[in-house]
Parts: sequence; C-alpha cells; structure tokens
Amino acid sequence: MSGRTISVGAVALAGTIAALALGRVIWPDPAGAPTPPRDLVPLFVVLSVLEALAFGAGLAFVCFGLAPLRRLGAGAALTWAAYASISFMLLSWWPHDNLHRVLGHADFAGLARIEYLFHVPLMAGAVVVAVFVLRTRRAGDRVPA
Repeated sequence: MSGRTISVGAVALAGTIAALALGRVIWPDPAGAPTPPRDLVPLFVVLSVLEALAFGAGLAFVCFGLAPLRRLGAGAALTWAAYASISFMLLSWWPHDNLHRVLGHADFAGLARIEYLFHVPLMAGAVVVAVFVLRTRRAGDRVPA
C-alpha cells in the first residue's frame, strides 16, 4: 500500500469519525422533536453512517482529488468545476440530512432553503460531472493507443 493511499484513507477515516461524533453536537435535536419508531431507528443509523462515510470520502477528495482530475486534461475551468461538484456531492449529505432532521418538514421556508442550498447545486454538479466525463472520454478517444 502506498503512502498516498494511506494518507487518503487516514483523511477519509478522520472525516468519517468526526462527522459521526459531531452530527448531534452541531445540530442538536430540537426540544419536542418527533422521533422515529424504534423499528425504523436502525435505518436512520445506517443512513447516518453512510452520510459520514461520504463526508470522509469528500474530505479525502478535497485533499487529494484535484491532481488526478487535472491529469485527465479537460481544461482548467471544467476541471475546477468538476472538482467542486464532486466535492460538494460527497460533502453535502451530512449537513443536508442533519438540517432536514432539525428543521423538520413543517418549516416550509427552511425546507425551501435546504432544497435550494443542496438540491439545486447537486443537480448542477451532476451536469458538470457528466460534461467532464464526456469531454475527457472524447479526448481519450483521440489519443493513439
């Protein structure tokens, strides 16, 4: 295993542990907030773990992902856009879901803010990543084997 792989793994693990440890510290449950039925709690625990893993992967990508993207040769602006998009797609689930949890769905203004703050950039980011993949794929088609 290379030193870089260990570094990536260490950053991802540290980010995952931090997200798991700090979720309810940063976003405490509101007083009187409804709780899920006991049989559904494991589903939400698994979801929290998956979001923390994505967050850890996002931190590792922020630290180590730009150079590999640059080597794909899609141009500086598109590469930066893809880097930002992928980073956001990985990092955003942890705050996104926690905000849903603490704001609840009765606060429609808060819900609208969450939708525009998280969902719209995820849609735009998906378009950017699709364009990036298609451009780098086309560039790869032109490179002689």
